[in-house]
Amino acid sequence: MKCKSRLFGLLGYPLGHSFSSRYFNEKFQKNGLNCQYINIDMENLEDLPDFICKHPELHGFNVTIPFKQSIFSLLDFIDSKALIIGAVNTVKIDEYGNLSGYNTDITGFDFLLNNVLKNRNSTTLTCNIESEDNLVERALIFGTGGASKAVQYVLKQKAVLYDIASRNPKSGQIGYNQIEKSGLSNYGLIINTTPVGMYPNIENCLPLPYYTIDNHHIVIDLIYNPEKTLFLKKAEMQGASVFNGLTMLYRQADAAWQIWNSPSCLTRKAN
Repeated sequence: MKCKSRLFGLLGYPLGHSFSSRYFNEKFQKNGLNCQYINIDMENLEDLPDFICKHPELHGFNVTIPFKQSIFSLLDFIDSKALIIGAVNTVKIDEYGNLSGYNTDITGFDFLLNNVLKNRNSTTLTCNIESEDNLVERALIFGTGGASKAVQYVLKQKAVLYDIASRNPKSGQIGYNQIEKSGLSNYGLIINTTPVGMYPNIENCLPLPYYTIDNHHIVIDLIYNPEKTLFLKKAEMQGASVFNGLTMLYRQADAAWQIWNSPSCLTRKAN
């Protein structure tokens, strides 16, 4: 009798843009694994427990917009890094039905940034000393969601100073009106963590003073579909070095697979 396949998936809404199902199912087929990966396109997170009960073969799932933070309410265990940044993108279900949360966006972005700096052969991001003659080289992060929190964590680990930009800025953040006035020349690294410009809305882009970007800028868009967003195209036209999020996506997916196939050793969620 053939054993039932292990099931994995991607939780989010909407999921029309996702690459995960194709990536994992091709991986399973290539390696002869009796596994399947599906999209869990779910508008309301409250429906997840019932879905899990109806699919006992589900061993884990990735989490994307808009549930990377709200998923905390359903977790039994949370990895320390995910606790620190307040976002989870990978959940493992153990043999007892416990849900353990992790963040592999950290692993993915760290790998992407290291590759970017290696390819650029840049030292600007490690030069955070202000002098009378030079502006501080800083990073500017667009967005405040789960992906942004992972980016912030990595930059802190690398001692890179950064600002956070939001359409509705809170204390300690900056608004788009402020960026329009001051420009982007004070930043060496610009990172978009928002979904603006993602397929199918490829004609959209962040409202920025792109003319203040030049060839000293490194610009990263975590979006991977399309391969080059309008945001990246405009930055590239100004001479910036541009990179998308595909490298990050592959690395975080591989990290999730390792988690699903490794023993858990996590801190229990505080009640």
